[in-house]
Amino acid sequence: MSFDLSGRLAERRAAHLYRQRPLLESPQSVRVKVDGQSFLAFCSNDYLGLADHPEVAEAMVEGVRRWGVGGGASHLVLGHSGAHHALEEALAELTGRPRALLMSSGYMANMGAITALVGKGDTVLQDRLNHASLLDAGLLSGARFSRYLHNDPQSLSQRLEKAEGNTLVVTDGVFSMDGDLARLPELCAEARRHGAWVMVDDAHGFGCLGATGGGIVQQQGLSLEQVPVLVGTLGKAFGTAGAFIAGSEELIETLIQFARSYIYTTSQPPAVAWATLTSLRLAREESWRREHLARLIERFRAGAAQLGLQLMDSPTPIQPILVGDSARALRLSEGLRQRGILVTAIRPPTVPQGTARLRVTLSAAHAETDVDRLLEALQQTLAELPEFQS
Repeated sequence: MSFDLSGRLAERRAAHLYRQRPLLESPQSVRVKVDGQSFLAFCSNDYLGLADHPEVAEAMVEGVRRWGVGGGASHLVLGHSGAHHALEEALAELTGRPRALLMSSGYMANMGAITALVGKGDTVLQDRLNHASLLDAGLLSGARFSRYLHNDPQSLSQRLEKAEGNTLVVTDGVFSMDGDLARLPELCAEARRHGAWVMVDDAHGFGCLGATGGGIVQQQGLSLEQVPVLVGTLGKAFGTAGAFIAGSEELIETLIQFARSYIYTTSQPPAVAWATLTSLRLAREESWRREHLARLIERFRAGAAQLGLQLMDSPTPIQPILVGDSARALRLSEGLRQRGILVTAIRPPTVPQGTARLRVTLSAAHAETDVDRLLEALQQTLAELPEFQS
């Protein structure tokens, strides 16, 4: 016997699901050079335009001078630097939680938190549209695993009635492929009524939502008791890299002792943590970035509606255009690319069958004229593709 890798790859190509990596040859921004060509990009998660911000870049250089390049060891051996510690304190302040724990990636944060908190004999309940890292962590935890209907408190309640042991309810704050918001007050109320904990992964909410960029939990005024486990990432709106888990003193100490993805990995480069301190300050102080984003979102949605495009119920910088068929989504993406605009076609298994889409993402670095240019390119591309004609 042998692994039929070529067959698997051929099947993926035939189904229009084959993925390829674009080669970025410039700093991450709204204007990029990819595969030797210049584009206006609407496909990164750099929501606040901080990934190439000069103050953040200078802080990274200062961090290298002060702390060197590599973390050198795990946090529990000799890899927990003053830069890491200062960032954890700043993240605790941002989230209004007693403590925060810095992790090397969002995937590792979700894996570490869930597998440390529940196991055999326990229950983990997750939204059907949760990020893959949350679903994978739930399956690997060994706990009884079930998914409730998307954003449906009643569906969650039915599953909570059957839960056993310690029960953890897990949801994204902003759903990464749809852009909609979790119904957290209702979900938290159901969880509390059944004695369950709630964990929110707000990777796409931090920086964008809340008065100071504290995310959906800040925006909706939820307490530590309502959301005991809060996860965020630093490589999206904050423009750097890594992730964190925020919560009580007892939660963070438990994760330090039992989260394997924290214990058994080298810490992130301390210069990244040092640069992120500047990102947090800019996100907190420069509220104009969130205000400008809100205007761009409104402008795009109004223009897309005039074109007859099917959008999703998203008040966030994630603005998916629902296409349905994977081949059609690819053709629409390619048509935009020919006009100098990058928007990624998202296809199964990242999204459910029959819901392929263009995932438009807006940034505070975009101008209103950039949005107008995207809408014009969409109109021209749609006019050229027969399958989009009524």
